Amino acid sequence: MNNIIPTQEEIAARVKALESILIEQNVISTAMVDRMVEIYEEEVGPKLGAKVVAKAWTDSEFKARLLDDATEACKELGISGLQGEDMVVLEDTDDVHHAIVCTLCSCYPWPVLGLPPNWYKEPAYRARIVREPRTVLSEEFNYHLPESTEIRIWDTSSEMRYWVLPQRPEGTEGWSEEQLAELVTRDSMIGVGPVKTPA
Repeated sequence: MNNIIPTQEEIAARVKALESILIEQNVISTAMVDRMVEIYEEEVGPKLGAKVVAKAWTDSEFKARLLDDATEACKELGISGLQGEDMVVLEDTDDVHHAIVCTLCSCYPWPVLGLPPNWYKEPAYRARIVREPRTVLSEEFNYHLPESTEIRIWDTSSEMRYWVLPQRPEGTEGWSEEQLAELVTRDSMIGVGPVKTPA
């Protein structure tokens, strides 16, 4: 898929050019751009999802509520918003691994995962992850799961937005929620990558 997707340098150049034109035309200001970046880096997005995951790893009652009704459980932590009205969290186990896709477009739980990555919107990912999930995870994301692990693919939509509760890594007993949240990646909540290895 990498040969289909523009490089990060190409994307950055396009974004910078568009930003420059919009600022030059007084459509936006640099302060507005900085604020939007801050919102998606700090207030919404993967950091919020990581906060939810860490809470579920340390609080079994919260975890039960999250798996029962993710939308309401996230609201307990002040997390909600557009594209997050109807969320379902899927728990990874030793036996079952989950990954998400939107086969129609790019439906995605923005409040907890932020903006969808470019590859998530690409037709190649949307088609292949459904047909050959183990191959896609291995070849495209360098994510190798044991052959004994069942991989389930969930087709998210505008009516239901799925995301993954990855397994808590071993060796993190006694860690705070803040420490645990640092291990959680966006890709681990999509199901295409692992959480970070504890240092």
